[in-house]
Amino acid sequence: MLVLGIDDAGRGPVIGPMVLAGCLMDDKTEKELKKLGVRDSKQLTQKRREFLAEKIKEESETFEIIIIYPSDIDKQNAKGVNLNKVEGIACAKIINRINKGFGKIRVVIDCPSINITTWTDFLKTRVKNLSNLEISCEHKADKNHPSVSAASILAKCVREIEMDKLKKKYGSEIGSGYSSDPLTCKFLETNLKKYNDDGIFRQTWATWKRAVAIVEQKKLV
Repeated sequence: MLVLGIDDAGRGPVIGPMVLAGCLMDDKTEKELKKLGVRDSKQLTQKRREFLAEKIKEESETFEIIIIYPSDIDKQNAKGVNLNKVEGIACAKIINRINKGFGKIRVVIDCPSINITTWTDFLKTRVKNLSNLEISCEHKADKNHPSVSAASILAKCVREIEMDKLKKKYGSEIGSGYSSDPLTCKFLETNLKKYNDDGIFRQTWATWKRAVAIVEQKKLV
C-alpha cells in the first residue's frame, strides 16, 4: 500500500501564505527518507530542508503543493469559513489530484484541529472518491510518519521561497511573517496603510487588528 502524507506550513503568520504539501510514497521510500534524516521540518535548518526537499521530490511517487495567499484566507474567513476548514478543503484538493490510478492509499494528515473526528468528517465531504482510501488524521503526525515529515519539508521550503519573494520586494524588515517576530510587528505597524491593498497581510488576524488600533491610537495622541 502507498502512503500519502499531508502537512502545512505557515498557518499562523500575519504576513505571507499558508502552504500545504502532499507526498505519495511506498513503505520502502519512507524508510529510506527516514535514514536520510527526514523529520519534522521545524527541527531542520533551511539548508538541510532544501537538500532533503530535492531528495523527497526524486523519491516520491508524486507530490502536490497548494499555496493559499492571505487575500484568499481573508475572503474565506469573511464567508464564515475558518482556517481549519480552509486547510481541510486544500487537503481534499491534494487527495483528489493524487488519487488517480494508484490503487489503495493510506492517507495520513497532521490534523490542524483539536477535534480530530469533526475535522476528518469535514475533510471526507470534500474528497471525491473514498473507496480506495484509508484516512488517518493525527496530531504530531509530522513527527511520527516520514511521509508527513516529507510533506512538512516541502511545504516549509515553498513558504520560505514565497517569503524570500516578499523580502526582495518589501525589504528584509518584513521579518519571518510571524506575529511573535518583533521585525514583522514593526513592519506591520509602519506599513499597514501603505501596503494595505497588496494582499500580503492577513487582515482578519488579531495581529493585524491590533496593529491598526495602535496606529489609530498614535494618530489620536
